[in-house]
Amino acid sequence: MTWDELAPLLRDATLETLQMTLWSAVLTAVGGLLLGVLLVLTERGGLLPVPPLNKVLGAVVNVGRSLPFIILMVAILPMTRAIVGTTIGTTAAIVPLTVAAVPFYARLVETSLREVDPGVIAAARAMGASRRQIVGKVLLREARPGLVAGLTITVIALVGYSAMAGAIGGGGLGDLAVRYGYQRFETGVMVATVVLLVGLVQLVQTLGDLVARRLTHR
Repeated sequence: MTWDELAPLLRDATLETLQMTLWSAVLTAVGGLLLGVLLVLTERGGLLPVPPLNKVLGAVVNVGRSLPFIILMVAILPMTRAIVGTTIGTTAAIVPLTVAAVPFYARLVETSLREVDPGVIAAARAMGASRRQIVGKVLLREARPGLVAGLTITVIALVGYSAMAGAIGGGGLGDLAVRYGYQRFETGVMVATVVLLVGLVQLVQTLGDLVARRLTHR
């Protein structure tokens, strides 16, 4: 395959990978943050202790994290079809990507929030701060570097998941690598997709580290 033939394929596949990763990252950031905050609030001794709910949420997160992504994609095909109307393509891949990443990020959020100095929380409560104020102005604010670092790790995982999504028609660089690099034995295509995926991961890691460092110094 010549470069003139390969370049448009790489361009389109990269854009599909970016679309899958960015949309699922946004949805994961929202869903994972909410779920992680709930895990911390509802635990025994938390700001809003509801141990039974905490156990249910913890079980849901554990199940979501334990399923291999390929199995998860197949298992939720009916849900994917119900949400987006199809199980094939870039848009359809966003659903399992988000479902897989939300519990992963939720645990990272939970860990970051637990690392906040309890003394800061106690001081805020002593000054009469409400639960909402403590969560928004103390917990989340103090945990920002950890939250950004956790999101960086999650987005990198999503890049890998998006490549696997290509194996079952999800589009993107993974699909290009399977159809041309593997099935047609086009070594150049395989190498090009690997280089692009590595470059994308490096870019995400660099940006994430930069933002986390800036938040740490504030």
